[in-house]
Amino acid sequence: MIGQVVYQPKMSKDSTTTPLLCDPKLGACEVANTAVKDEKTFAESFTEKPIKIIYFTDPICSACWGIEPQLRRMKMEYGDYIDIEYCMGGLLPSWEGFNGGGISKPSDVYHHWEEVSHYYDMPIIGDVWLQDPLPSSYPPSIAFKAAQMQDSDKAILFLRRLREMVFVEAKNITRAECIAEAATWAGLNAEQIESESKDKGRLLFEQDLLKARQLGVRGFPTLLFSDANGNRLTVYGARGYEEFEGCVKRLAPEAEPSSQNSDAITYFNPFASLTAKELSILNRSTLEASISVLEELEKTGKTIAVTTKNGTLWRTKP
Repeated sequence: MIGQVVYQPKMSKDSTTTPLLCDPKLGACEVANTAVKDEKTFAESFTEKPIKIIYFTDPICSACWGIEPQLRRMKMEYGDYIDIEYCMGGLLPSWEGFNGGGISKPSDVYHHWEEVSHYYDMPIIGDVWLQDPLPSSYPPSIAFKAAQMQDSDKAILFLRRLREMVFVEAKNITRAECIAEAATWAGLNAEQIESESKDKGRLLFEQDLLKARQLGVRGFPTLLFSDANGNRLTVYGARGYEEFEGCVKRLAPEAEPSSQNSDAITYFNPFASLTAKELSILNRSTLEASISVLEELEKTGKTIAVTTKNGTLWRTKP
């Protein structure tokens, strides 16, 4: 299993003293270095698309929540060129015997999440770590692998909903009722996910952990880009969109971004929910302009706002 989380001593853009769970300057949530790198793991079958991306992530990785805007834009603009494989990394096995960089209990994570929210301009509240702390990130990770067995596209929606629950709604996503709610919302069979999480889902999760070690993955998010000729590029941590796009362009120079409608409401069709940061990345606008547009959609009754002390998430009405 991947070992304990390594906490980095930077709490904000300027601070260099306070330890935290995921270093925003580095842009990653790191795990202990237990890599047993095996290049053969890259030798996997390709789809008809020219670029394969292996994305190592975790449901409670704040830096992964931080790259949702970039990831969404890359999918929309270069979806015809990329195929993304989602792998779970096992960020938090448990709190038993845990002590990393000054964080030894769930309540210690509260302050980190509160501050890192402003760094990524994404709504994150740390209340869950005070009210109903997660004992591990493994249960939702295993549930995601079980969801993939049903429908890979709906599994991504499932993962998104889990993240909204924990980051925006302060819900303990290890609880069966939360997993079931997210599964139903994504159009998945919740009972099947619960059943398969006991065996097949767990096995697939363990295979993801092994793959992470074999590829030398030391933190999340890690995106490994490769083409059929064996060329490989890596984006590690939360980076600007230009870096993600640059990897696509280097591996597929012929790739051209598909044109997108700048009308904000159209982005809710594929995504169902948006933050201001996501809209600003998708339509190349300022954060302030995106907030104004989303607030106007809310006023006209086209969306519903989920407002937190650290930002807002907008959803289309059911």
